[in-house]
Amino acid sequence: MKNLYLILFIIFPIIGFAQTPTEIYPVDSASIEQPNVPKGELLKFTFENSKFYPGTSREITVYVPSQYRADKPACVYINQDGVQWKAPTVFDNLIHRKEMPMTIGVFVMHGRMKAATQDEALDRFNRSFEFDGLGDTYAKFILEEILPEVEKQKTKDGRAIILSNNGNDRAIGGASSGAVCAFTAAWERPEAFSKVFSAIGTYVGLRGANDYPTLIRKYEQKPIRVYLQDGSNDLNIYGGDWWMANQMMERALVFAGYAVKSVWGAGGHNGNQGTAVFPNAMRWLWKNYPEKITPITQNKNQYLKDILIENQGWELVGEGYSFTEGTIANEKGEVFFQDIPKALTYKIGLDGKVNALTIDSKKASGTAIGSDGKRYTVSGSSKKVYSYDLNEKESVLADSISGNDIAVAKNGNIYITAPEGSEKPSKLFLIRPNGEKELLDVGLKFANGLTFTPDQTQLYVTESATHWVWIYQIQADGKLINKQRFGWLHSKDVDGNAWADGIKCDKDGKVYVATNLGIQVLDQLGRVNAIITMPTGGAANLCFGGKNFDTMFVACFGKVFKRKFNTRGVNTFENPFKPKPSGL
Repeated sequence: MKNLYLILFIIFPIIGFAQTPTEIYPVDSASIEQPNVPKGELLKFTFENSKFYPGTSREITVYVPSQYRADKPACVYINQDGVQWKAPTVFDNLIHRKEMPMTIGVFVMHGRMKAATQDEALDRFNRSFEFDGLGDTYAKFILEEILPEVEKQKTKDGRAIILSNNGNDRAIGGASSGAVCAFTAAWERPEAFSKVFSAIGTYVGLRGANDYPTLIRKYEQKPIRVYLQDGSNDLNIYGGDWWMANQMMERALVFAGYAVKSVWGAGGHNGNQGTAVFPNAMRWLWKNYPEKITPITQNKNQYLKDILIENQGWELVGEGYSFTEGTIANEKGEVFFQDIPKALTYKIGLDGKVNALTIDSKKASGTAIGSDGKRYTVSGSSKKVYSYDLNEKESVLADSISGNDIAVAKNGNIYITAPEGSEKPSKLFLIRPNGEKELLDVGLKFANGLTFTPDQTQLYVTESATHWVWIYQIQADGKLINKQRFGWLHSKDVDGNAWADGIKCDKDGKVYVATNLGIQVLDQLGRVNAIITMPTGGAANLCFGGKNFDTMFVACFGKVFKRKFNTRGVNTFENPFKPKPSGL
C-alpha cells in the first residue's frame, strides 16, 4: 500500500487533488462493460535489461482483443503509466462497434531501479527522466525493445502477437508526464507514431517540454494528429502553469496547421476528465482510418511559406559515403562535396549525376569557390590550404593550419576556421591574396562553418560546441572587430549543443545553418524563424546550387540530399549587395 501511494503521488501530485473542485463528467457507454461484447485478454510480463535505461525493470500489460486472429498485423496503442482510462473496456466496445480498428494495447509502466536493501535505501523512480525529457530515446526504447518483447508473448490459446510497424497504425498516449512522453515519441518519430492522446500534459519547465509550443511553430508539419485534454484547475507550481501550457500547445498546433482537438474542463491534475473523454478521443484519433494523416491547413509561419515549395521534399542525391562535408557550388551551379575519410571529392552535375574527381583531396573538409573560378579547400590532416584551377591543377596556398572550413570573399581574402578539438580554443585565420597569413581570433569552442553576409561586410562563424553563431565586422584590411554572440540556435536535449556546422545565406539575408536538428533558418537579427528537418535528422553542411542556385544541397554524414526552395542562395564569388532589412 505504501508503494501504491508513492506511485500515485509521482503520477498525480497531491497538490493537484487539493485544488480540484467536484468533477462530474458524462460517462460514455464505451467505458461501461456491455453485455454480449467479447472481452479482450490481458497479458502481463516484467521487462528488464534495457539498453536504453540500464538497471530498470517495469511491468508491461498487453491487451489483446477477443476478435484478434493473428492473421495480419494489428494496430497498436501504447500508453504510459500502465493501464488507464478503463482502456480495455473501451477497446472491447469500440472494436466491437467498429469505431476503431483491431488494436492491441501496450501499457508501459515507467522504469524503476530497485534498491539493494529496501529498509535502508529508496528505489530510483525513472519516470521523470524517461517521460519528461525531450529527444528520441524513449521512442527508440518502445520501438526497439518493448514492441519486439510484446511480439514474443502469446495469448492463452496460443495466438501469436503480430504488431503493425506502420506509423499510421499506431497511437500513443498518457497523462501528465506520460502525455509529454507520448507527444515526444510522435514528434521525434512521426513515421512510427501518428496519433497522440494527451491528458493534463506536462508541457512546462521540468525537462524542456515548455519549448514545444515554440518548436511546433518553427518546424515543418509532421504527419501526426493530437487530442488534448486539460482543466482550468490543473497545476500552477514551480515548473509552470499546466492549464496555460496546454492552451499554448493547442494554439501552436492550430497555427502550424495540425489536426488537433482539445477538450477543456474545470478539473485539476487527475485522470477524471481524461477517463471520461477517452472513448471519444479514440474515435477521433482513428477517424477515417486507414487514411493517412495530413495537415489540415498550411503552417502560418511566414519563413516556411517563403522558403518551401508545396509538395517538394528532400531527394537523395547519393549515399554510401563515409562522411560527407564541404558542399559548395561553382558559377555554373555544379556542386562539389567531400568524402573526408576516403579523401575523395565529388561533383554533382546539372543533370544530377555524381562523379568522383581523379584527385587526392588530402581529406579536405571545407570547400569554397573564389571569384577567380578556382576551388579552394582546407585539410585538417595535412594542415594545408589548397587551390584547384579549372583543370584540377593543385597549388598550396598556406600550411601549418589545421583548418576545418573556408570562405573566400569577392576581394580574394580567405577566412579559415581551425578548431583543435572541443577542449582547446579554436583559431580563426585570414589569408590575403598575396599569401600573407594572419591569426585573427582565438577562443571559440570548436569554430566550424563560416560565411559572409550578402554585403560581405560581416562574417558569420558557427560554434559547434555551443548553440551560438558568432558574428564579426570585417574591416577594410580584412581584420575582424566587434565580435559578438549573435545567432541563437535550438539544440537537442541530450546533446547540450546544436553542433552547428555549415552556414550559408540567401538573397534576402536569411541565414541557413546545418545543425543536429536539421537546417535552422535565422533572420538577420540572429533569431531562428524556421527549422527544416532532414531525412537523417541532423546535417553537416549545405549550399545553394543548381542552374538558378535555388536548390539546397545538404551533406548528411553518409548521404547527400537536395531540395528545391522558393529562394536563391548567395554566392561569395558574386558582387556583394545590400539585402532588404529584416523586421525588428
